[in-house]
Amino acid sequence: MTTLKQAWVIVRSEFLGDRWKLLWALLFAIVFMGYFSAITGMVIDDTLTGHDKQLLSDFLMVTTMLMLVITFSRRTMKYISEDSYTRMLAYMRALPVPVAAVLCKRKLDTLFAVAMNSTIYFSLLYALNPGIRAELPLASYLAFAFTWIGYSLIIAGMYIMIEFSVSGVIYFWSISVILLLALGVSGMVYLTGGSILLATVAVSKEWGLFSPLMWGTLVLGVLSIQLFSRWTLHRLKSRDLV
Repeated sequence: MTTLKQAWVIVRSEFLGDRWKLLWALLFAIVFMGYFSAITGMVIDDTLTGHDKQLLSDFLMVTTMLMLVITFSRRTMKYISEDSYTRMLAYMRALPVPVAAVLCKRKLDTLFAVAMNSTIYFSLLYALNPGIRAELPLASYLAFAFTWIGYSLIIAGMYIMIEFSVSGVIYFWSISVILLLALGVSGMVYLTGGSILLATVAVSKEWGLFSPLMWGTLVLGVLSIQLFSRWTLHRLKSRDLV
């Protein structure tokens, strides 16, 4: 059996063992992504109509993109108090499957989270904000959305590596540092007179689905996940979970 098939068997058994898991994940995603799409949409509308909220819109978009890779669930919310990620990893390591299959399963979870969260977020963002619809036709908006999804995938591999390498508390502080660094980059772009959001809008509007920025971020995202997966696999073989 290939690594992908083994990983899919684990994913399938999880959902069959807890049929409410998918529903809870969907409900959590609707609540969180709905909230962020409402707040971000109002700010983006103001930015696109000439109001000076470029820095705030960049901050909100960057923060949201870092959250697209997370599956919102009760286990996720308890990763600090119960170190749920380490406990789940210990359980997976006890299964009669190779470590590569455990890592592949985690990548499938990430792709599922990105697909679900981004579908909800970008659908609501486009539907609820006339300024965005006026600025970006559907094809251009799809390029805009996939560009930001590419940004989130670039970070996804790093998240997986940290999750599999450290405890819940260290994981929390690590992703907090990543968030601060990402916001710092947004701030530096703003100080130089630029805007990540407006640059993405401009390229998406000009190129549509042929956007080099969109394809570039998606390719970099895939490469990032694969690169960090190699490091994670090496770490998994030696990590003490006791």
